[in-house]
Amino acid sequence: MLDLHRNWFGGIENKTANVFAALPFTPNQYTSLSIASALAMLYLIIAGHYVAALALFVAAAGLDFVDGAVARKRGLATKRGAYWDTIADRYVEAILLFGLLFCQLPDFYLPVAAWIFLALFGSTMTTYAKAAAKEKGLCDAELKGGLMSRGERLAAYFLILAAMIWGNYYLAAVIIAVSAMLANITAGQRISAALRR
Repeated sequence: MLDLHRNWFGGIENKTANVFAALPFTPNQYTSLSIASALAMLYLIIAGHYVAALALFVAAAGLDFVDGAVARKRGLATKRGAYWDTIADRYVEAILLFGLLFCQLPDFYLPVAAWIFLALFGSTMTTYAKAAAKEKGLCDAELKGGLMSRGERLAAYFLILAAMIWGNYYLAAVIIAVSAMLANITAGQRISAALRR
């Protein structure tokens, strides 16, 4: 849902662009740094250093915001950059979810590994439903919206790591399960929207 309200973050984007555009990095380098942050986060999750992992997750998610803001500020927005940004987003999510497989999380109706798989599948299908609809000519504009678009998923991942910091692994497992269900519902919403056009 947050992807339908990007205008809410216009002021933050301008301030962010002013700060990061002054640094000697290109938008694509910021995008690449988000993947590097996610890989370091993976190591920390596996090692059980959840506070540091959360800090790097915030950095990776923040860099996803920074790259676009800097590209627009400097007039460097390109199709290649937008493509690389989309690919990097998928990697950051997949790396985080992969890391959760190594944590001692309890089962919640289904094995926690099944929920993690479903969360990854729902995230992937939400994006793929949008890309496939445009590729097949079902819509001209990008499909957006749904219960659990990228912004909501990032918030859920933040809460998962925060719950693990506080030692509440059961809550973390519940959030993973709810995220998995909502991500797949969102994919269904976008598929349905594409087929109605």
